Amino acid sequence: MAAPDNYDNDAAGLVAKGRAGDNAEPLSVSQLSSILKRTVEDRFGFVRLRGELSGVKRAASGHLYCSLKDEKAVIDGVMWRGNTQRLAFAPEDGLEVIATGKLTTYPGRSKYQIVIESLELAGEGALLALLEKLRLRLGAEGLFDPARKRALPFLPRTIGVVTSPTGAVIRDILHRLADRFPSHVIVWPVLVQGQGAAEQVAAAVRGFSDLPPGGPVPRPDIVIVARGGGSIEDLWSFNEEIVVRAIAECTIPVISAVGHETDTTLADYAADRRAPTPTAAAEIAVPVRADLAATLHDFTGRQRRAIARPVALGRERLAARADRLPRIEALLQPQAQKLDELTERLRRGLADRAANGREALGRLRLSDAVLTRSLRDACQRLAQTRLSPQLVENRLQRERERLSALERLHISLNPRAPLARGFVLIRGESGQLMRTRTEASGETRLSIEFADGTLDVAPVDGTVPPAPPASSPAKPRRRATRSVAPEQPPVQDDLFGGA
Repeated sequence: MAAPDNYDNDAAGLVAKGRAGDNAEPLSVSQLSSILKRTVEDRFGFVRLRGELSGVKRAASGHLYCSLKDEKAVIDGVMWRGNTQRLAFAPEDGLEVIATGKLTTYPGRSKYQIVIESLELAGEGALLALLEKLRLRLGAEGLFDPARKRALPFLPRTIGVVTSPTGAVIRDILHRLADRFPSHVIVWPVLVQGQGAAEQVAAAVRGFSDLPPGGPVPRPDIVIVARGGGSIEDLWSFNEEIVVRAIAECTIPVISAVGHETDTTLADYAADRRAPTPTAAAEIAVPVRADLAATLHDFTGRQRRAIARPVALGRERLAARADRLPRIEALLQPQAQKLDELTERLRRGLADRAANGREALGRLRLSDAVLTRSLRDACQRLAQTRLSPQLVENRLQRERERLSALERLHISLNPRAPLARGFVLIRGESGQLMRTRTEASGETRLSIEFADGTLDVAPVDGTVPPAPPASSPAKPRRRATRSVAPEQPPVQDDLFGGA
């Protein structure tokens, strides 16, 4: 501010004094700061600055403080808590951003600064730089280490899907699963882009991981994090650190199916398996049921062939050995020849023995004296033989035991013996035994033999004929029509058969 023409610098004294015609009263520092503040805010009420973030820090109150700089200048910036909650990325030093807000002054330090209302990355290059920086930092922690990736279950019973419930992704996954191997699917609905999407995806992954086995909600055997294709800004939620850490810490194997085949996010690095598309994730998760059935059928055929093969080989070996065995005639011919020789020898031996006997008999001369002497010698030998009574008693005891055994057998085989125990014999009108109910139903009169007599009954009309006199108990009838063979003893009927 230029001094008035009538202001004499040389006239400056020790004490400030007013000048004639001078109406410029001295301003206080606060007044000057207020004037500057109003001037700056009125002139620069809306600005957009491009620069590199430096000195980024968050206060305990939630406010964000930073500096924006380029090659020649630096300006301080502040972003209040309400606006920081709407940030789509985490500000870091070195990021090139575009800040939108207004300029103001900070009287306490005689500095001017920008109050940032929104903060955006300055182009895709800055976004990729932020992505690469985050990837290197998380990779250094081992979150992307291939050694920590787990194998997927071969045939999961329950599949958890983290995606939007209204998009085409979930329909593609369900359709593909139905074609390959129908499975139980649990969908955890989330936002897949925009404010709060990263927090919802991370909460869904952790929610599936925290489900207890055997609880009311089935615990998935595998989790699919899926989203359709889009730009890098649309897929940025799956590059957030909170999502990457949730996938890396999940206790269930995770398949990342974010975007198309050319899209890559940090969630793909952290997941146990990356799928190029959500449809491919469904193909990776389950096998084809038809292929499994064909494989099982092939295994069954191989098992049958493996079982039948030893039997076939055994038959072949047995047939080969049987062919090498001699014929039965060849085995019997020597023995038959030997038998013929022995038969001839026996015939000749008997003839020779008979001839020798005839010759000895011819030489033997029988006389009365010889016979008398032989009789006398036999009588002497008989007189010398002592018969013991014990020999006779032993013979009698053996015969008694044999007779007792025959008697017991007779009693056991007697068909009328069971009559004394309550059993009966049922005979037809002609005297034949009734062994089945069918035979008895065809008779007009039946005779039931008890131990103390016989009772005649009529099974058709239910009338019972008068009982025979007690003085003359009825005897069992005999068949009169069969007179060719002698009558056999009656056979006891089946005591447990149906009558």
